[in-house]
Amino acid sequence: MKTSFKSSSSQQGSSLIEVLVTLVILMLGLLGLVGLMVQSQRSQMESYQRMQALVVLQDMVNRINTNRKAAGCYALPDAIGTGYAVPGTIVTAAMCPAATAEQLARTNQDIREWNNLLLGSTEKLGTRDVGAMLGARGCITVESAGIYQVSVVWQGGGATVAPPAAVTCGAGLYGDEALRRAVSVPLQIANLS
Repeated sequence: MKTSFKSSSSQQGSSLIEVLVTLVILMLGLLGLVGLMVQSQRSQMESYQRMQALVVLQDMVNRINTNRKAAGCYALPDAIGTGYAVPGTIVTAAMCPAATAEQLARTNQDIREWNNLLLGSTEKLGTRDVGAMLGARGCITVESAGIYQVSVVWQGGGATVAPPAAVTCGAGLYGDEALRRAVSVPLQIANLS
């Protein structure tokens, strides 16, 4: 005797709608992953620029500490770096009458070298300098007798919180103040007279 089984109406595979729903879910997941990667790269660039700014900032602090007797000569009326053409003599004897010729020469050399660092001279791509922050500028201001503020500012990749009002370096030069990034440090020099 032969028994035959009749197949009941059972499903044999996926329907086209199930495949489409699966693809939509997969695409949403991939788009989220792409967004995460973009944000990660932006954060990495911001971190790299902040690290570069701290290195350049510390470089000038060290230069001023090395030439302490002429520390007041480093305070400039304007920011240097992006958009600044460095003349042969930046600080003159009239601007800093108490400094010796050697101290003035050292100050001018330090400011020119700092300007080059702000413009990215530490890394090259062909003949272009590319080792600095976007739109980097540096300022040295006198806060009070013997206290100087050394600041480095640059343009960030996206709007965040504007730097504190006390950091005026580069203010208004980047459009939206929320795009301006800044690192700043006070430097105290004892009276060496």
